[in-house]
Amino acid sequence: MGRPKGSRNRRPATTPQAHENQLISLAADLAERQLVEGTASAAVITHFLKLASSREQLEQERLQRENLLLSAKVDQMASTRRIEELYETALNAMRSYSGREVDLDEYDDG
Repeated sequence: MGRPKGSRNRRPATTPQAHENQLISLAADLAERQLVEGTASAAVITHFLKLASSREQLEQERLQRENLLLSAKVDQMASTRRIEELYETALNAMRSYSGREVDLDEYDDG
């Protein structure tokens, strides 16, 4: 089997993600050609109509905001850990200044 008519010369994908992206691109190109030529199936037409709907756009916006929220939560957790480490360092420093010997193993949670 040769290459499909009109296919581009593409470098072979080096990762599974790149391969998936190539397949998606090919499928999108084929769907576009079918839509232009009027040979697209009802499933292809429905798929692209759904993508254009206001509900789909709202869903995509919601997903983006959820991703931002999750990212902010991860950042906040990392910040909280850093603050806890700073407090521990400050407490150990105060203990050592007061003449108390600091046993680092006593404060090690890891």
